[in-house]
Amino acid sequence: MQRDVSSRIVLDITEPADLVFAIAVSSDYGPEEIFTASLDGAPVDTHSVLDAHGTRLHRMLSGVGRLEVMYTARIPGTGIAASATEADLLVYTRPSRYAESDALAPTAGAEFAGITDAAELLGAVSSWVGTRLRYVTGSSLPTDGATRTLLARQGVCRDYAHLCVALLRGLGIPARMAAVYAPGLYPMDFHAVAEAWIDGAWRAVDATTLAPRSSLVRIATGRDAADTAFLNVMSGRADLLEVTVTAIVDALPDDDIMELVSIT
Repeated sequence: MQRDVSSRIVLDITEPADLVFAIAVSSDYGPEEIFTASLDGAPVDTHSVLDAHGTRLHRMLSGVGRLEVMYTARIPGTGIAASATEADLLVYTRPSRYAESDALAPTAGAEFAGITDAAELLGAVSSWVGTRLRYVTGSSLPTDGATRTLLARQGVCRDYAHLCVALLRGLGIPARMAAVYAPGLYPMDFHAVAEAWIDGAWRAVDATTLAPRSSLVRIATGRDAADTAFLNVMSGRADLLEVTVTAIVDALPDDDIMELVSIT
């Protein structure tokens, strides 16, 4: 499997800003890649920071002007399957800012009582979330968590992922969020999915069913969107003008939500 991904982000910097981008693919892939940043056409110094689970951040200090950040990568094969320590599994079973599993545990227990098979449970959670939410672009706020998403009955990929994560944690299953490039996604954008620790591996759960899970390319991994956003403005002022994402694969695979699939 060969996958080619790219992203282009254009910002209007109105106050000098400290910016952190999470758009490079995980270090588990060892890709052929190019990362560039320019302010009004002049190169901007950038340094990389290795975050948890192979997440690679690019941090830069930008002056005022039009900032353009571009990234391209080719992944000629598959990456290393993600592992987990005992500490990881504890962290990813706790509630977090956007995945309020403590509040949703009664709902999870009531809806999925009696399902003991791992693959069946993941499929049931994915189907339940997918049938109760409506995918509506721009329908949610950046501060919305899983509980508000369930009440609103609509959202985008991060909202679907947060609700899956919260329900799975409410069932005692370690679950987390992954930001990915997603070949086959339409409309094309950065994508977010959940992952659950089942049978000694992280298994992808995508209740949107908008892209085949086996073609996903991991970017960032964490508790929820607080750990996986493609851009964090640490200080200063930066207004988002453009985001363009592409992700293609040499052969787009089929997907069955009842199968256990890992992001590699």
